Amino acid sequence: MKVSSVEAGEVPKGVVSASKRVKRVMSVIDFILRIVAAISTLGSALSMGTARETLPFRTQFVKFRAVFEDLPTFMFFVMSNSIVCAYLVLSLALSFFHILRSTAVKSRILMVLLDTIMYGLLTAGAAAAAAIVFLAHRGNPSANWFPICQQYNYFCKRISGSVIGSFFAVVLFMILILMSSISISKH
Repeated sequence: MKVSSVEAGEVPKGVVSASKRVKRVMSVIDFILRIVAAISTLGSALSMGTARETLPFRTQFVKFRAVFEDLPTFMFFVMSNSIVCAYLVLSLALSFFHILRSTAVKSRILMVLLDTIMYGLLTAGAAAAAAIVFLAHRGNPSANWFPICQQYNYFCKRISGSVIGSFFAVVLFMILILMSSISISKH
């Protein structure tokens, strides 16, 4: 009696190739998202790192200027975005490897772990900087902190754009982690 391939537990060749094709497409999308996230974090770090403004008036003893280095939160933001950008550039090699070998599982697990760590670092830096940017725009009358963005308009535009770029990279990291987890679970 002849047993069909479905009864024997074999998977038809068309299904296997479709599964590999889906994993390869997901790997290509992963590679592209890593490039976009690296550009976003690099842009955020450069924008914040070069944000400075000096007001056109000064007194005999005081020069009115705003520099990102004056706040440790912004320093942490620049460092966290720089570290994540370096990680993303280095992880491109492993992401390219996943395009070539779509069945690699252990390296995908490592990528999910490292992506999650970098996601936490990037989120911490972006959230801390967002709190300071909010204070710069709104101030806090209860603590007698006045908004500085009325005087330092250029500086505030730069730091606000930098935080937006960083949160864009946070969203991309969420997508990367979800895609990697899905590709591992389908294995």
